[in-house]
Amino acid sequence: MTQTSPADASVGAPSSVAARGTSTKRLVRGSSLLFAGRLLSKGVNFALQVMIVRYLSQGAYGAFAYALSIVMLVQHLVNLGMGRAIARFVPIYHEEGDYDRMLGTIVLIPLTIVSLGLAIGLGLHGLQGFVGGSLVSDELAVSLLLIMIFLAPVQALDEMLIGLFASFASPKSIFFRKHVLAPVLKAVVVVALVLGGRDVFFLAGGYLAASTLGIVVYSWLLYRTMRVAGIVEHFSMRTMRMPWRDILSFSIPLMTTDLVFIVMNTTDAVMLEYFHDATAVASIRAVQPAAKMNLLVMASFATLFLPMAARLFARQDREGINRLYWQTAIWIACFTFPVFALTFSMAKPVTLLLYGERYAQSAVILAMLSFGYYFNASLGFNGITLKVFRKVKYVVTLNFIAAFVNLGLNLILIPRYGAIGAAIGTLSALIFHNLLKQAGLRLGTGISLFEWRYARVYVVILGGAGSLLLFQTVTEAPVWAGIAMAVITSLLVLRLNRRMLTIGETFPEVMKMPGMRWFFQAEGDRWPTRP
Repeated sequence: MTQTSPADASVGAPSSVAARGTSTKRLVRGSSLLFAGRLLSKGVNFALQVMIVRYLSQGAYGAFAYALSIVMLVQHLVNLGMGRAIARFVPIYHEEGDYDRMLGTIVLIPLTIVSLGLAIGLGLHGLQGFVGGSLVSDELAVSLLLIMIFLAPVQALDEMLIGLFASFASPKSIFFRKHVLAPVLKAVVVVALVLGGRDVFFLAGGYLAASTLGIVVYSWLLYRTMRVAGIVEHFSMRTMRMPWRDILSFSIPLMTTDLVFIVMNTTDAVMLEYFHDATAVASIRAVQPAAKMNLLVMASFATLFLPMAARLFARQDREGINRLYWQTAIWIACFTFPVFALTFSMAKPVTLLLYGERYAQSAVILAMLSFGYYFNASLGFNGITLKVFRKVKYVVTLNFIAAFVNLGLNLILIPRYGAIGAAIGTLSALIFHNLLKQAGLRLGTGISLFEWRYARVYVVILGGAGSLLLFQTVTEAPVWAGIAMAVITSLLVLRLNRRMLTIGETFPEVMKMPGMRWFFQAEGDRWPTRP
């Protein structure tokens, strides 16, 4: 038997450290590729949203945004968490060769979604007199809701199909549906709306038609994929078994994780319309997509962070998870900074540029929402990390607390302060929820509450954002000058944090680009020279 020499043994510790660094580099590189695809679709959707806001009157857009908020709420209700359940059970039944329960699952979930969706939609039509007279004062909002309510089961079916497609097809198929087909169909509707001089009812019907067409195309692609794979030939309606108990026992608890999302994204619109009008809804809904762009980088990193953190947890490598967590957090914080600079420090000129003078009062709302979302992103994946450490009950409890805090603040602030009150409630709930999760990391996982060696990164970011805000407040410079200053400040944030980000080690090919070696190379770094 070969014995390990002391020299060999000495290599063990450094190699484990190197492995942790490799995991972080793989995460960053892979997430950067996903970010490119997400950036494409988000960019198109954001441009379309700006076109809609500028084209419609403030009252019409507010009514449309209100109806869309109710659709989002109903979508989560009819989904019952089944969109994620199908991605778990179908692959298991497929591996086990249990095609009867596999077919039963594929039939059960869309049947449940469609049945609940139609029941709610038809019920709303039957009670439209009561809804319009007692719950919703804006007649246009009621009329749009009667059309768009059927979008809820369609979007729930779309989520289910993505989960089902992930069980059989390549990620390219999902990329095509989410990042190509969906934005293109929506773009056709919006362009037809503007060029044809149509009204908001055309937009509502167009959204419903485009989403339905997407479901038809996606279903056909899925059937063809399953047929080529030889799965369809195993299906028999006579022997099909619907695993009701297994699916519902898994999916219904998942709905609790949607509680914060539902409360923070629907109740403010409902209360604003009830206590004020559709114009108040438009004031916050118009700028919210811009504020949410602060979550774009974080969402791209999330796809690969979870499996990598889970592997480190399986190895009981807490130090590796801590390194992965904070290295990912500072990457997100630095590369989201350009968005934060524009939507927070430059909120006023950006709001006027994108949405016009009608939404000038929404600039402070954009700044508050932007700060809340950026605060959420810059501290990293505390919620996901808690789940990796199996602190699910703690996460669910925090979700309920944050939801009730947001709901309570909205009830207090919205009647008196309108859209500004809704923004304050959302900002407070985001920060409070995030701090609770951050404290949970320290108490339940051993992850540092804050890694002080990265304090410089956050100090630089705060200094940059504060300087931009002061520049804009004092000079009231035109928007082009503000954007130029934001670009310069963002480059300085990267330059000053280059050692912590280790960009050269993660993307060595970047060092071959002109000027990049000088910009990103820190003192003491050694890069291989080109032959």
